[in-house]
Parts: sequence; C-alpha cells; structure tokens
Amino acid sequence: MKIGIIGATGKAGNLILKETLKRRHEVTAIVRNSQKVENPDVSVIEKDVFSLTAADLSPFDVVVNAFGVPPEKAKQHIEAGRILIEALKKTQGTRLIVVGGAGSLFVDEARTTRLVETPEFPEAFKSIARGQAQNLADLEASEGVRWTFLSPAAFFDPDGRRTGRYQKGDDGFIVNRKGKSYISYADYAIAVVDEIESGEHENKRFTVVSENH
Repeated sequence: MKIGIIGATGKAGNLILKETLKRRHEVTAIVRNSQKVENPDVSVIEKDVFSLTAADLSPFDVVVNAFGVPPEKAKQHIEAGRILIEALKKTQGTRLIVVGGAGSLFVDEARTTRLVETPEFPEAFKSIARGQAQNLADLEASEGVRWTFLSPAAFFDPDGRRTGRYQKGDDGFIVNRKGKSYISYADYAIAVVDEIESGEHENKRFTVVSENH
C-alpha cells in the first residue's frame, strides 16, 4: 500500500512511519525539512502541510495527518485540516487517517459532554483539544472524503513501551483494566497501521487505550 505521512519526523509520525515500514508498505515522509528524515530508504516530499494539493496526495492509497503544533498555534490544526479536506475531495479516493486528540471524546452516555469540557482537563491543552475537535467536526461535515479520526487516550505517553495490544472504543472516553486512560505512542502507531490495513472505521472516529505495565 502507498502511504504518505504528514509530520513523519514528529514523535507520533516517526513511530507510525517505522510501523508502516515494518509491515513492508511503500512509505513517503511529507515534511517541512527533509534533513530530519533519518531513514535513507524512505521517499520524501519536502512541503509545508498548508501547501499540499490534490496532485501531491493523489498517488497515495492513504495519507496520515500527524501534523502537530504547540498550544499557541492550535488554530493551525483547523487550517491544515481544511486544506487537506479540500485537496482530498479532488483525489480518486485517497483515504485520510488523522492523529487526533482525546479532548473531543464524550464522557457521558448522552454524548453531550466532551473531555475538554470537564473541570479536570488541563487549561494548557484546551486550545489544542478544541482545534482538533473542530477538525473532527469539519471531517464529519465533509462530503466526498474518506477519513478516519483516531483519538488516543488522555495520557498519550511518548516514552511508553510497545506492548502490541490495545483496546478499541468508539467516540466515548474509555479506560484500561486498571481504570486508566493510557496508551503509548508505540501502541498507538500499531493501531494506526492496523486501521490503514483494515479500513474498519471509514468516516468514523474511534479511540484506543492500552495497558501501562
């Protein structure tokens, strides 16, 4: 499968890249700085996410959006998301997988309250959570785009180990066997590539948690 990864040199993007290579997919890193791509066997498109077009994305079966920004630039999640939606409308069915956030997950059965709206949610990350929630809303309202939005657990651990196992949920907040909302970046990367290969959640959002041993 031909896969393009936007933000392939970031923490999440790099592990997703490694997981796709491990499974022998044909991978291209879509990055602002090609010098940061360490693997010489990976094809590279050196381009800003805001400059990507349908012509750039059309060659791929799947494009992973692992674009990340600090909280003060949270609106760029929305801007980048909308650019990708418009570009993908003009492709021949290239799928989009979005590395989303946990803040937009619902915490109640009525699906009226999101995690970002709870008192416990850290103030410092609210702008990012709201930006990603808007990106999800834009995808849900889009037509002619094949997408999947994958929310990690609330504790998204860059240093956690690869267990190779995870539990899936839909758009509601879930916890592991210890009652913790946790997943390592490494296990999240497995879930992303599993979704690339299965296409199980087309035009849906889902979430994953794993055990923290």
